[in-house]
Amino acid sequence: MSGFYEPLWLLALVVIPILAGVYWYIIRKKKQEAIAFSRIAFVKSALGNAQKSKRTHVLFIVALAVIGLLVIGLADPHIPLEQTKEGTNVILVMDISGSMQATDYQPSRIEAAKSAAGLLVGSLDPKDSTGVVIFESGATTAAYLSQDKDRVKEKIEAISPKSGETAIGDGLALAVDMARSVPNKKSVIILLSDGVNNAGVVTPDEASALAKSAGIPVYTVGLGSSTPTVLGYDWLGNPQYAQLDEATLQSIADQTGGKYYKSVDERTLKDVYAGLSPNIVHEKEDTSIKDYFIFGALVLLCAELWLRYGRGRIIQ
Repeated sequence: MSGFYEPLWLLALVVIPILAGVYWYIIRKKKQEAIAFSRIAFVKSALGNAQKSKRTHVLFIVALAVIGLLVIGLADPHIPLEQTKEGTNVILVMDISGSMQATDYQPSRIEAAKSAAGLLVGSLDPKDSTGVVIFESGATTAAYLSQDKDRVKEKIEAISPKSGETAIGDGLALAVDMARSVPNKKSVIILLSDGVNNAGVVTPDEASALAKSAGIPVYTVGLGSSTPTVLGYDWLGNPQYAQLDEATLQSIADQTGGKYYKSVDERTLKDVYAGLSPNIVHEKEDTSIKDYFIFGALVLLCAELWLRYGRGRIIQ
């Protein structure tokens, strides 16, 4: 919330009207005392010329401005500015189950996903941090949150598919834990899967509830071609097809305030990831602007000293 983080300092601003009152009281009293004398020369001496009096007032106002700026600076004002210091946590959650070896994407689903993930990481702001979670029958961390994008890309390149099932809930829950490890920082999760949740200890609904309670939007990407893809054959020779549970991915996105994307080939997958970057909104955060007030006070102080004693002095 914007405002002053040290508001008690603002009480010192009461000094400004007090000083102004004293100043004008002295000026007025000086005039009244001068008028009490009959000699014109003394009156002129006491009042001074109008230009000099006006310049004296200007210097006094500048001095009050210096005090006011310093007091406001000490009160530590904050305003919401675009988040630039800490950036955003962007956590990729990638399915590496057995179905990711399917070749309807060239050269394979997993390789196409890795290529697109690298594209996304490269498009992020330098101050954003990226982490990678992978899941099959369970979930594990492939890359911890880091601003070193090249290092994260290396970790992504090292990912290889496994033969396990698909634990979407576990992968999402681990990503939420990773985001929570850095408190008070905006996070988004991008989850890619080509299968149906059929493993793990955390259900997709439970993981979605965790993300929602933490205020983390989840953008989901469904990976699968428009036609059925054969993964292999069972012991009876029946074909086994890769199945995409779009309803679950859509539900995760809806519950968390994210968005669901359907990818149908490696080209559209890259387009989907490229389109995700604009959705990674950098929240505004309260940023201290006290330095601007203090700097302004110093500038006015230097100007006042130059006017008094420098080449451009206005008081002789």
